[in-house]
Amino acid sequence: MLTIVRSKDPRWPRGLTAAAAIHGALRDEILSLKREPGSQISEKDIAACHGVSRTPVREALLRLAEEGLVDIVSKSGTYVSRIPMTDLPEAITIRGVLEQFAAREAVARASRSQLIELGAIVARSHEAAEAGDTEAFHRADEAFHEAVAAVGRHPGVWALVSQVKLQVDRFRRLTLPIAGRMARVVAEHEAVLKAIEARDADAAAAAMASHIAGLQVGLDDVRRFNPDFFLEDMARPDLMRA
Repeated sequence: MLTIVRSKDPRWPRGLTAAAAIHGALRDEILSLKREPGSQISEKDIAACHGVSRTPVREALLRLAEEGLVDIVSKSGTYVSRIPMTDLPEAITIRGVLEQFAAREAVARASRSQLIELGAIVARSHEAAEAGDTEAFHRADEAFHEAVAAVGRHPGVWALVSQVKLQVDRFRRLTLPIAGRMARVVAEHEAVLKAIEARDADAAAAAMASHIAGLQVGLDDVRRFNPDFFLEDMARPDLMRA
């Protein structure tokens, strides 16, 4: 029988299984860096926190391990995975290709109301950048890219991007406090939006490509400032991906 979480937490839909709820909560904590790369995860503490047995916690951790967000280390414990440095360039490149396509499709299909909506999202990101609110900025950033895919009537593109960018998301979070980073992202989003408004598919794709490629520029700097968060060598026999 599936264990059902009975919680007043509004983030958990009624009837959600305990394993699914815990997976979602831990995933959010890992991607937001509330649980730092390399930190240990205690099944006992998580079970106690959510008022469940360890069984749904183990199920959630196994799923996170499959996603590459958790490392189950033989005879040691379970840890938040470090960000695999060697995977980031390829993930960024794949994301760039998908989002260039989305930008081109948005040029062909965007309605006036959708352009207004994209503009409002860019305005929100600008306000968050000015306030130095990295969490609100990240949400607006995500909303902009998802909206571009939706405008182009290819929500499946965003679904693919979401799968590819798991590790990139953690890296992106580390870039936001860098001076001028959020302002530059806002300017890049504005360039994409202006090209879509002008119905210039080539310019929209080029602006999106430049925006996504910009993530690679800061890889070395972010790694240098946060060396313990990154995994350089992927050939680790002591790590068991469940």
